[in-house]
Amino acid sequence: MNEVQLQLEQLLFSSLENVSVESVEVTDLFVRVEALSTARQATCPSCGCPSGRIHGSYLRFPRDLPAAGKFVVVALRVRRFVCSENSCPRKTFVEQVSGLTRRFGRRTERLRSTLVSVGLALAGRAGARMTDVFGAPVSRNTLLTDFGSLG
Repeated sequence: MNEVQLQLEQLLFSSLENVSVESVEVTDLFVRVEALSTARQATCPSCGCPSGRIHGSYLRFPRDLPAAGKFVVVALRVRRFVCSENSCPRKTFVEQVSGLTRRFGRRTERLRSTLVSVGLALAGRAGARMTDVFGAPVSRNTLLTDFGSLG
């Protein structure tokens, strides 16, 4: 299993730094990848000050592009850091894994960029049908409002 994890880590997260795959579960319907961030510190989004003091952690479950016709869900453990700048209004903040997550995001950046491309090219009903075909279904309204006007 360790060799399989290494291959999946290289396949799915080769372009990402500071992400480690802990386990992979494959069923008939989905692939669940448990991963965690390994960065030693994160930068506060308000003041830009780096912090290494960890307040806690929790799991995020962003959806990713499908693999072999199966939904891919990443169970990503992220940490909440304490901002070390006393004058900063934000006392704690959550690390974002560059290239994988963004604030309040429910999809990986890879899936998001694919949906942006579909939204810009096809929009509405045609785009929704296309996302159904490649296994990442979203509604026509989601394509139009969330992805249709982004670049």
